[in-house]
Amino acid sequence: MMAVTTPELKGVLKFDEPMSRHTSWRVGGPADHYYEPADIEDLANYLRQLPEQEPVMMIGLGSNLLVRDRGIRGSVICPAGLLDGFEIQNGKVLRVEAGVPCAIVAKRCAKEGFTGLEFLAGIPGTVGGALAMNAGAFGGETWPLVKKVETLDRHGVFHLRDADEYLVGYRSVIGPEAGKLQEWFVAAHFVLEKGDGEKSLKRIKTLLAERSKKQPMGVPSCGSVFRNPKGDHAARLIEACGLKGFRVGNAQVSEKHANFIINLGEASAADIEKLILLVAERVRQEHGVSLESEVRIVGDG
Repeated sequence: MMAVTTPELKGVLKFDEPMSRHTSWRVGGPADHYYEPADIEDLANYLRQLPEQEPVMMIGLGSNLLVRDRGIRGSVICPAGLLDGFEIQNGKVLRVEAGVPCAIVAKRCAKEGFTGLEFLAGIPGTVGGALAMNAGAFGGETWPLVKKVETLDRHGVFHLRDADEYLVGYRSVIGPEAGKLQEWFVAAHFVLEKGDGEKSLKRIKTLLAERSKKQPMGVPSCGSVFRNPKGDHAARLIEACGLKGFRVGNAQVSEKHANFIINLGEASAADIEKLILLVAERVRQEHGVSLESEVRIVGDG
């Protein structure tokens, strides 16, 4: 791995960067190019100078992401912690950039006396990632509170789009760029509701305490692996198959929550991917339910 800066760019460009350093599972081979932009304009400049044929991937905190062991060809861009703008406009709209962790949004809004975004405290990713998949937790989802989004396309051109330009479903977001030039979220405009900030902070604390009791904490995982099928829960189906604690190499179905797969320390991406497939197949065989993975699996195996 080598890191460089160039006169044209303000961020840091790394070569052959191990993705195991940037995913919550702590696995993944190297990315050819790994860029950490200084700000939104710097990100746009990076996109503008890329060769037309170079693949581009945007990541956040690396949750819900499995990078295969041979890594990723092309450019990986990570704005987490860098695109960190946070501004409350006219006392009712929050403009927040894509690199801000969801948990920080929840807590800052509560401290400012706003309610409705407490559920974001349970999402282990950034605003950009939450927008991309309509992430949810504790019964709340991202997009019902979105008014507008700002995006950047493959040529580094900015767009301001209304929320109703997107087709949003359960853990699914289809944008107007579908089938056209790729776009990435760089900021969101959330509608805020004034309320009791102290009460919101207490609710966040309670929700996080409940999550800690039910989910494996302090071990590498990606959060929930499978989407809940309509009218049921993936964890219930997996547990009913007797798969709690089941292992492939050093990847294990959590004994605390069956919809979590944890890295016991030396798991490979191949171990985790194989376990995901085995769990889905067992549930299909025993319950006739086809589980859909929430995990984005990328790279060369």
